[in-house]
Amino acid sequence: MILEFIEQNIHPIIYFISIVYLISFIIQLFYWLFIYPKALVIKKTSETSPLPPVSVIICARNEKENLKNNLSEIVKQDYPDFEVIVVNDASTDDSDSVLANYKLKYPHFNYTNIDENINFYHGKKLALTVGIKAAKNELLVLTDADCFPKSKFWLQTIASTFKPGTDIVLGYGGYELKKGFLNKIIQYDTLMVAIQYLGMAAFGFPYMGVGRNLAYRKSVFIKNKGFASHANILSGDDDLFINEVACKQNTSINFSSDGQILSKPKEKINDWLIQKKRHLTTGKHYKLKDKILLGLEYGSKLFLYLTFILLLILNKYLYIVLSLFILRIIIQLIIQKLYMKKLEIKNILLFSPFFDMLIPLINLYLLFTNYLSQRNTKWK
Repeated sequence: MILEFIEQNIHPIIYFISIVYLISFIIQLFYWLFIYPKALVIKKTSETSPLPPVSVIICARNEKENLKNNLSEIVKQDYPDFEVIVVNDASTDDSDSVLANYKLKYPHFNYTNIDENINFYHGKKLALTVGIKAAKNELLVLTDADCFPKSKFWLQTIASTFKPGTDIVLGYGGYELKKGFLNKIIQYDTLMVAIQYLGMAAFGFPYMGVGRNLAYRKSVFIKNKGFASHANILSGDDDLFINEVACKQNTSINFSSDGQILSKPKEKINDWLIQKKRHLTTGKHYKLKDKILLGLEYGSKLFLYLTFILLLILNKYLYIVLSLFILRIIIQLIIQKLYMKKLEIKNILLFSPFFDMLIPLINLYLLFTNYLSQRNTKWK
């Protein structure tokens, strides 16, 4: 009966699939030709003179080894006037002694401890708020304990991006290049996230930043009452705050080589999936326009691949279908290559077409599992 229905309506079905394929192709082309390249043509900002004083805020929970290895790269930045504040967030390891040693060696370093409260679980937002309130400078630069700058001019590069009217600077937080297939997936996923949020910000629609490399004015944080509007959500200390306060007029980007932050990538796929799953939970709280823009890109990609496969199976319009598909891949590879060159990401371009199909499926799976877990929690 189903086969008979399909046979009787095969032409309208093929027509519908073809229209969906064409619309998906046009939407994808719009993103890759008009939105994502915008960040690539932004000129490097000249150094502000004099450079303003800045406060670096780092939250750490049981990060003893990372603090040992990475803090020196932060406190030794080539910058005329800055302080580094670490919020030791209820650590149970020996982080306190590591931080005490840094405080003895560096006069511009300070730290504060948050004690564990068995009756109240707090997330990173409280620790960040404590660090921000303790900061003595207007310009705040945020990073994490497991991160280190690529250059001793990191602070100079980020701070020089602040101009009159700039309240927020979005930086790039990447991962160390290592051997292995998982590292290539992580590099590609991080690249695509960067292309999206940096490209959209340059286009005039900033919607998120990464807490590994993010800067904003303390007055903006105070004026918007910090994380008050989403304090009940454990994640989102970076992207939800930026989604709330960022706009075309007050946001700039900087992902030049000297302004980048690196951290160690996950070494087990389950750890990486858990990390991605946590990041995906905040997307539903974005502004409607941002959800529409991101949904259009994500949905058009899924439908492009789905209808492409269907049209190949049906053996219809093969030359046109293949030509459009190859054109989209070529354009995407060119833009990705330009981003990779600027971000100094290597050895993943050849894997790009495969990862371009794989990552959306992984995200779809994680979104579905998030939805199921939320339903089960509500039901209980």
